[in-house]
Amino acid sequence: MFQVYLPVAEMSVNLLVMLGLGAAVGFLSGMFGVGGGFLLTPLLMFSGIPPAIAVATAANQIVASSVSGALAQWRRGNIDFRMGLVLILGGVAGAIAGVLLVGLLHRLGHADVFISLVYVIFLGLIGSLMLAESIGAVWRARAGKPATMRKPGDHTWIHGLPLKMRFQRSRLYISAIPPLILGAIVGLLAAVLGAGGGFIIVPAMIYLLRMPTHIVIGTSLFQIIFVTAVVTVLYAVMNQTLDILLAFLLVIGGVIGGQFGANAGQKLKGEQLRLLLAVIVLAVALRLLVGLLVTPDDLFSLSPVVGTW
Repeated sequence: MFQVYLPVAEMSVNLLVMLGLGAAVGFLSGMFGVGGGFLLTPLLMFSGIPPAIAVATAANQIVASSVSGALAQWRRGNIDFRMGLVLILGGVAGAIAGVLLVGLLHRLGHADVFISLVYVIFLGLIGSLMLAESIGAVWRARAGKPATMRKPGDHTWIHGLPLKMRFQRSRLYISAIPPLILGAIVGLLAAVLGAGGGFIIVPAMIYLLRMPTHIVIGTSLFQIIFVTAVVTVLYAVMNQTLDILLAFLLVIGGVIGGQFGANAGQKLKGEQLRLLLAVIVLAVALRLLVGLLVTPDDLFSLSPVVGTW
């Protein structure tokens, strides 16, 4: 009952489970202000969806969820289109490299292990850093100490690089090299992990490029739309791993869950939200690590072989 057949994944899934999964990720996205792709892909893998299909489908879901946010930021004037274009150029290059890499590993039969291993390392590192920072912030808040912030006017080594461009909306005059590299990293992550990379690019743009926070959020959403769209098209054309039906179910659930998550997020303090998100990220990384280390019940599988004598 409520079973739906996914033609690309070649498996049946429970309709309510997929809708609930999309709603859960949408809830987390609305609560924490992140795309949710870095959580959606592992959760799809836990549900039995092959990793290559989970990555492509998660990237497609991010496109839909980022459009409304980018439109809202555009109406507020919070998008630096010139910076966004530079990030997109780097992101497209990184996305192409990532899709080609995953396609090669998929043909060799190593894509599943590679994606899971990258997720364990990446989520473990990010989750640990977030946990340490959030615990420190909670401790400082309870002790009545102000949060330590770097001055926005400080210059770093980035300002000494060549190929400088003027980004008027961000009020910056810096080299185009760091945004290009940053965009390429995000594009590579989007292709390999099915994540938009907002949780990487947002702090990097704030602390490395010294962009205003409100401009960072809008510009990040703007570039994520195009980079994940490129990833989606490449997976559909080159690797044939995009399941439209699964993506549709996740988008429906995500839209519903996002509304409740946004309301829930307003009831918690910033350091409490970061602490909760860090715990969730580390829990997902631990679950993936267990899946890599635990010996499966069936070491071998049997299938009929048809040949000519």
